[in-house]
Amino acid sequence: MWTEHVVPRLVDLSLRGDQVGEYRVATCAGLHGRVLEIGFGSGLNTRCYPAEVASVSAVEPSDVGWRLSERRRATSTAPVQRTGLDGQRLTEDDASFDTALSTFTLCTIQDAPRALAEVRRVLVPGGRLHFLEHGLGPDPAVRTWQRRLDPVQRRIAGGCHLTRDVPGLLEAAGFTVEGLEQDYLPGPGLARPWTYVYSGRARC
Repeated sequence: MWTEHVVPRLVDLSLRGDQVGEYRVATCAGLHGRVLEIGFGSGLNTRCYPAEVASVSAVEPSDVGWRLSERRRATSTAPVQRTGLDGQRLTEDDASFDTALSTFTLCTIQDAPRALAEVRRVLVPGGRLHFLEHGLGPDPAVRTWQRRLDPVQRRIAGGCHLTRDVPGLLEAAGFTVEGLEQDYLPGPGLARPWTYVYSGRARC
């Protein structure tokens, strides 16, 4: 009940603000053609799709999240179709997407390396994954708290990890990371275990 019905609503509320929205706009810039979005959630990226996006295939495991996205999908400039429930097992053909998008998703996927290998498989050669993710902070004190809080976080936030090294995961999956930006989101210092974000592009 908690994971399936409450967590998607909490994620929608916590990640819809203007500050995160600015990051979303920057992350979506340059998306084009046929786009794969893993962890579509409640559709918070739909208003950020550039005009060059022809269609979006959305991977979203939560039926509640998909229902929450209905109005946003209806006003999206690009048609959105739900294509699967599991980013670790994509049903799409090899080299069938021009670009891909992942925002606040890699923290929750159980087998992130496998999911990234799948994204790389379905992207055209030279295609790019646009990413905005939270993860392991650079400060020793923050990392200590992230490791302490990680088991609780996974339990109450649908499997979300605080300690994932996003650039490391991308490089290990065979991507070349480009234009990486990383910093804490604005806010109180106590929130830093949750607010260190990575954004950029990863080319296959």
